[in-house]
Amino acid sequence: METIALDSADVRHIVHRIGFHRIMDELIERLERAFGTYDSRSVVSPARSGFTYSVPQTGLLEWMPVMHVGGRATIKVVGYHPMNPARHNLPTIISTVSTYDTATGHLIGLADATFLTALRTGAASAIASKLMAHADSKVVGLIGAGAQAVTQLHAITRVFDIEQVFVYDIDPAASFSFVKRTAFLELDILPVEKHDVPTLVAEADIICTCTSVECGHGPVFEDTGTKPWVHVNAVGSDFPGKVEVPLSLLRRSFVCPDFPPQALQEGECQRLRPEALGPSLVELFKHAHGFKGVRLTPTVFDSTGWALEDHVALDMLLDYARELGVGKRLHLESISDDPRDPYHFALKPASANGHVPVRLS
Repeated sequence: METIALDSADVRHIVHRIGFHRIMDELIERLERAFGTYDSRSVVSPARSGFTYSVPQTGLLEWMPVMHVGGRATIKVVGYHPMNPARHNLPTIISTVSTYDTATGHLIGLADATFLTALRTGAASAIASKLMAHADSKVVGLIGAGAQAVTQLHAITRVFDIEQVFVYDIDPAASFSFVKRTAFLELDILPVEKHDVPTLVAEADIICTCTSVECGHGPVFEDTGTKPWVHVNAVGSDFPGKVEVPLSLLRRSFVCPDFPPQALQEGECQRLRPEALGPSLVELFKHAHGFKGVRLTPTVFDSTGWALEDHVALDMLLDYARELGVGKRLHLESISDDPRDPYHFALKPASANGHVPVRLS
């Protein structure tokens, strides 16, 4: 009844041993396998739910569940707080993910999901871009230069031969520090100012929007002068009323949501009728041969995040942990020898750690 817990030191050890590129490549491959074998009859994935609030600051806590029937259930709890970087020097998104044995309810694994969330979001965009972006895409435009932007660019470079990158953020410091944060990619990255955003939009084959724009303040760029085949990975829309992509571009594009029930509520798709949507990412992946023509037209990937992606990412991390012998093996659950006696576990003699048995009076 052990639980494998991975803290930041364990994840850091895995990254040092395996390497960023291999981890990203592995995750892209695992997600593609999961999409290819996905069956809604055997995978239960309700739309996420949670709490939104404005005190002590604007944010949300939400849970994202998925269950393989007869297998395991995985739940990610994610906090989104856009003021974290400025006020607390913390990432906008902080989260944890856990996986359970559905035969017993036993907690099998627990890990930080802050790193995994960024990683799997980038990997999903890479898959979407492979399916919808122009095959010869060379230029990426990033709007929003936070943590998500790093993995967006990293993942795309694993599937495209990128030659130039434009990056814009409302905070110029974030744009310029992005160059240092992505130096390992050895790319030509050009930070631009607000008045140059139209140039970014006009030059990019692939645009990634990953901002913390407030509800009602979008879009984050104008629909002017895009390439005929521009592809947009829209990552930042995660609230009703929060959008990044111009409605005119959305309406003239082939729109692919990652998880339609969720995207219609809080993604870019919230401004479209269900019949205006294209296939989901899973459907597009399974029937890619029938949609090759969209690569020459405007396309949008509405990425709201899908719990299945978190399940796949955690599986990968736990597999690496077992391979490398890292992680804490914990006995979290208070299991008694007599399953009908909830006190029995506490009545055992003192253990080697010096803990004494409970007193009855």
